Amino acid sequence: MALTGKTAIVTGSAQGIGFAIAQTMAEQGAAVGIFDINEAKAEEAARSLGEKGFRAISGFVDVSKVDSLRNMVEKTVQELGWLDILVNNAGILHSTPILEVTEEEWDKVMAINLKSVFFASQQALPYLKERKNPRIINISSLAGRMGGFETGMGYTASKGGVISLTYGLARQLAPYGITVNAVCPGTTRTPIIDQWSPEQIAGLTARIPLGKLGEPRNVGSAVAYLASDEAEFITGLLMDVNGGMYFG
Repeated sequence: MALTGKTAIVTGSAQGIGFAIAQTMAEQGAAVGIFDINEAKAEEAARSLGEKGFRAISGFVDVSKVDSLRNMVEKTVQELGWLDILVNNAGILHSTPILEVTEEEWDKVMAINLKSVFFASQQALPYLKERKNPRIINISSLAGRMGGFETGMGYTASKGGVISLTYGLARQLAPYGITVNAVCPGTTRTPIIDQWSPEQIAGLTARIPLGKLGEPRNVGSAVAYLASDEAEFITGLLMDVNGGMYFG
């Protein structure tokens, strides 16, 4: 699954699943752009890859803002030469009970988790369509597939929206040779689940047939495959990486 000669952007990649994706693709030979709202942490992540001999750049992005997404794409092309792969990973989790969700919280989740996927893809499109075997890979969620267990409705709805966008983009971008797929992780051991109690995490783990939480590298491996030339005839796929929590 070599990605030698490819250039990728991974949003929200300063840590957790995003960094695992960037690292896995770098190990496969890709040059990666690590973009995050935490610019200092993104710089640290890119530096760590550079120290291992990989080519990586970093930058700030607020994925809820179209201008920021445009700057991210332009910076990548300017510094790395081109763009082959866009991974829409950035997202936030919320688990607010239905009666307590505010309009402000709902809008924030939608802007970061869903709006960003469309507009990042839009901004990347002029560059992707000029490349051979270009890719868009979206990170959805188990919750978007079946409603979730502990997640708030804003998160669930936004990740369901990512799935619909994946289908629509796959169909409409196929004439350009761009494949569009989504990875749907189950409960994964990342900082994002720190807001859940040990009891909630234990309850979720008990629902996983394989009996353990997912690891970020599991998602990284799935994304690297979908980014590879071996996946050239796969588009509109939802790849479940959840230890058997859901069979789609």
